[in-house]
Amino acid sequence: MNADVIVIGAGAAGLAAARALAKCSVRVALVEARDRSGGRIYTRTIDSIAAPVELGAEFIHGAAPETLALLRETGGTAVEMGDESWICAGGSLRREVRDFTEAAKLFEAAAELPRDVSVDDYLKPFAADPSTRAEAALARAFVEGFDAADPAIASARGIAEEWESGSDVTSSRPSGTYAPIVAHLHGDCLARGVSMLFSAAVQRIKWKRGEVSVDAHPATLRAGAAVVTLPAGVLRRRDVVFDPGLPHEKYAALECIEMGDVTKVAMAFRVPFWEDLERGTYRDAAIFRCENGPFGAYWTQFPQRNRLVYAWAGGPSATALAALSEADRVAAAVRGFGALFNEEDLALGELIDAVTHDWRADPYARGAYSYLRVGAHDARARLADSLDDTVFFAGEATSADGQGGTVNGAIQTGERAALEVLQCRF
Repeated sequence: MNADVIVIGAGAAGLAAARALAKCSVRVALVEARDRSGGRIYTRTIDSIAAPVELGAEFIHGAAPETLALLRETGGTAVEMGDESWICAGGSLRREVRDFTEAAKLFEAAAELPRDVSVDDYLKPFAADPSTRAEAALARAFVEGFDAADPAIASARGIAEEWESGSDVTSSRPSGTYAPIVAHLHGDCLARGVSMLFSAAVQRIKWKRGEVSVDAHPATLRAGAAVVTLPAGVLRRRDVVFDPGLPHEKYAALECIEMGDVTKVAMAFRVPFWEDLERGTYRDAAIFRCENGPFGAYWTQFPQRNRLVYAWAGGPSATALAALSEADRVAAAVRGFGALFNEEDLALGELIDAVTHDWRADPYARGAYSYLRVGAHDARARLADSLDDTVFFAGEATSADGQGGTVNGAIQTGERAALEVLQCRF
């Protein structure tokens, strides 16, 4: 198969790159190892309640202009998350009065550190000070839970730059999940003539200036350029062979970019039983945080009312859960949710179905999403650098403006890589 450009990966970055190139009458071949588009956007349906659930990306983080533009193209809207949060500490639930912005203030000085340190080391003086101890604990919980990072190796400077970007300040959801956006991108690519090859894992990328050959069993594709949107975890493990190999600078960048662990369980209940407990006290609850359970957070779909709850563990907590079987992870999630209200048996009895996905074990992801290790500095920008104006790189791990780990970061970098190709090759 011959094309002008080969795009490797049909996640958000790959679809965005292929569409942008095809809009400019470039002949594009898109190759994907999975049998579907979307990558780490993975929408499944729980048949027993006929409801879609997100086992991968779920939220729109920050301003996200590219994501919102696509959402408008589908006729969808963004639904803001509810802001009522509860925390389980000492065996009882109470309203959470501190929020993310208070914790983020602790990292305001970290971006200017003369020498990068781990999140653990950065937070030690704050944790030792009674006046900032609570904020330090909350900051650590966010680093682990929502950045999916291990504080022992995560870059304090990297976390500070991400939080300063505003991508974590506000969160919303696409109405109707991310599925319509993926379907829209997929359909637009087809309509513009993109050749799409699925269930074809790339094994080797052979390249020299102005020529690329991609071996993706059972096909070999040839083009003048390629856009690689494979996750950092896949590139880091060298699951795909580059011939000639990637330069030292590229692998050095990959060694500084870690893939976070996430365990996410979507639970469907017969009724939203939590809304009726304690005379409706939790009726408008959006998030429940748990300090000591295996899952650090649970969230409802409020302000949308339905029977779905997500259990979430990130960072070291998710790594610990990975040793369990899928059935045991689900059981731990359901019991943990019920335990918030001292109603484990009720939660187990009301459960209809639950689904989960192990992103660390997924050979085409090797983790949930990226964060920076200590000393990473400009690793994301170095990963994004092209090879001899022939092999270009995109994906959330290449987002150098604080949007690493987000869908918008993936879309934006896909469009950026497409523009680079157009400027260099056409």
